[in-house]
Amino acid sequence: MDPLRVGLCGLGTVAQGVLQVLSDNAEGIARRAGRQLQVVAVASRTAKPEVDLGGATFSTDVLTLAGRDDLDVVVELIGGEDTALQLVETALSNGTHVVTGNKAIVALHGERLLSLASANSAHLGFEAAVAGGIPIISSLTNALAGNAHEWIVGIINGTSNFILTAMAEQGQSFSDALEEAQALGYAEADPTFDVEGVDAAHKLTILTALGFGAGFRFDDVYVEGISAIAVEDIEYARQLGYVIKHIGMARRRAAGIEARVHPALVPQSHLLSSIGGATNAVMVRSNAAGDTFYAGAGAGALPTASAVVGDLVDISKSSARLPRLPDGSATPLLPIDRVETEYYLRIPSLDQPGAFARVATILSECKISIEAAIQREQAGPSLDEGQWVPIVILTHAVEEQVMNRALAEVQALPEVVGEITRIRVEQLAVTN
Repeated sequence: MDPLRVGLCGLGTVAQGVLQVLSDNAEGIARRAGRQLQVVAVASRTAKPEVDLGGATFSTDVLTLAGRDDLDVVVELIGGEDTALQLVETALSNGTHVVTGNKAIVALHGERLLSLASANSAHLGFEAAVAGGIPIISSLTNALAGNAHEWIVGIINGTSNFILTAMAEQGQSFSDALEEAQALGYAEADPTFDVEGVDAAHKLTILTALGFGAGFRFDDVYVEGISAIAVEDIEYARQLGYVIKHIGMARRRAAGIEARVHPALVPQSHLLSSIGGATNAVMVRSNAAGDTFYAGAGAGALPTASAVVGDLVDISKSSARLPRLPDGSATPLLPIDRVETEYYLRIPSLDQPGAFARVATILSECKISIEAAIQREQAGPSLDEGQWVPIVILTHAVEEQVMNRALAEVQALPEVVGEITRIRVEQLAVTN
């Protein structure tokens, strides 16, 4: 067969990884793809003469690749949204297959892009958009296609996981752990998208659409970051038998689908608790396959390039045809106040007789049961009113709107001297 003609848009670390993987593994890739994969054109805003393009032509006009009729596939690796979206839309409209690692454009425009691909007999591959080298997209759309899923949960942002791991293992503050992550290249100079959960929410939007047919509805995903997590929360969680992880969770309920990104206490005995550093992991609970677990490098040049090349091989074999997904209007994503889960609470309270009892009374009146509690000796500086201590409580499962009402009452108690910390708890028991 003639080679699969590839146009590579972008020349950053991942694009260079794609060139390396295609060169280093050319023989095996050709055998699996049924033909050679040949990069015939490269476009990048900035020329990098030190990079070996393997004979491909080069242009600094990144949009030119989308309109060429001598390419079978355009690989979009320029990042950002506006230009990348224009590139992908133009290529698909031209009937050219597209492979992208751009989680933002898929999460925000996935429905329209898949519809455009279908209308023009093209394929849109985006394995690299979620969890780097972990093949979770192909697993959901192929290997697990015969299943109904109960939930999909994952550690899908390496920066946040690195920071929480450093805080847990080295006792670092959030700011110190973030500084280390930036020094090692795990965090950007502006880490907002990572530490505030936006990056993970883009990825969860894609997983929710594929796993539950709920449409690409990023604006309906609840998002919470890790910047408010304190070292003492990590220590109290450890004493209670948990590890704090930043997770993305999509779960089927009778009334709709939960889709949420936030810190959570995960049992120390669970597989996710052992995922440290910048590693990613995803777990899927399905009615036929049961619990399946995927872990590996969630970012980096070669792991992400592996996912890109995997999509190219699928296209070469003509085996990759993602169906047009429903718009999801009949499958609501539930607001966060409808979510039911357990909770960890840390309540800064004056060290006075009866303080814990008053907190417990409010929770009881709201029908919130306490599973475990810790009340320590003096943990903060003296106040005019006296010493203060943290009251740490684990609750049984309760709907979030009920917890919100209870916490408003507790926060109003005169004994409570600071903001209450509330972190959700996910048991994630493994099916036998």
